[in-house]
Amino acid sequence: MAKPTSRQGLIDYCLRQLGAPVLEVNVAQEQIEDLVDDAIQYFNERHFDGVTQVYLKYQITDEDVARGEAGPPGARGKGQAGITTTSVTKTIVGAATTFNYYENSNYIQLPENVVGVNKVFQYSDLVGTGMFSMKYQLMLNDVMGLNGMMAGGGYDLTSYSMTMSYLETMNFLLNTHKQIRFNQRANRMYLDIDWGNLKAGRFIIIDCWGAMDPATYDGVWNDVFLKKYLTALIKKQWGQNLIKFQGVKLPGGIEFNGRQIYDDAMADLDKIQDQMLSTYELPPLDLIG
Repeated sequence: MAKPTSRQGLIDYCLRQLGAPVLEVNVAQEQIEDLVDDAIQYFNERHFDGVTQVYLKYQITDEDVARGEAGPPGARGKGQAGITTTSVTKTIVGAATTFNYYENSNYIQLPENVVGVNKVFQYSDLVGTGMFSMKYQLMLNDVMGLNGMMAGGGYDLTSYSMTMSYLETMNFLLNTHKQIRFNQRANRMYLDIDWGNLKAGRFIIIDCWGAMDPATYDGVWNDVFLKKYLTALIKKQWGQNLIKFQGVKLPGGIEFNGRQIYDDAMADLDKIQDQMLSTYELPPLDLIG
């Protein structure tokens, strides 16, 4: 089928591109399965269609707050849960001196499909929250004016819009975005904040990028780049398997040419990866300032 909708369908498509069933492609099924996983990983990490923007909601627990507030031994009012100690001993002027470093576990474990984190949305308002926020009080006091406008009154929406824009500006300046650190291999998002202001039971919203899982979105199997890339990977493995038989004569004088298949596959991969950089991968954003 020219439009594969499953893992095996993609494998069959790539083998047909290499000559099967007319030719025998000398690659084991286990090798092909590994190559499919490699191709999917490359697709998720580099292709702009390999990820989708996701908003994750997470509820803070007492354990999270305890780890986030942890401090080094002797710190006043701080627990030591989750503290990692690293000691370095160095000889200075004939005496051994030990330097102790402490790192707390102020992180939240993210799902494995998350490949990048943009930000954590602000979870505190300008002044107070709920009924005590300035926006809530403004709407509460002006709601009658809005009703009057609907009934033909003279309420000015321009003033209301300007007031809300001013509040947003104040909130942007006084409540900076939360500082985060994230590494895909650890799947940990570190929150460099004052954990004392983050109470258990509160929700935070995480703006991140999630990998497109082919098991959920079967359209991934029919991606043009993925089909070409996996075909080249299988071709490379095919040539690599046959290189060991270089120079071996088969009945009728036929000789395997695994080196040529391997070199052709490497040329195809170089071309495909160059195309990834210029066509399918999002360019890095310029830093201004």
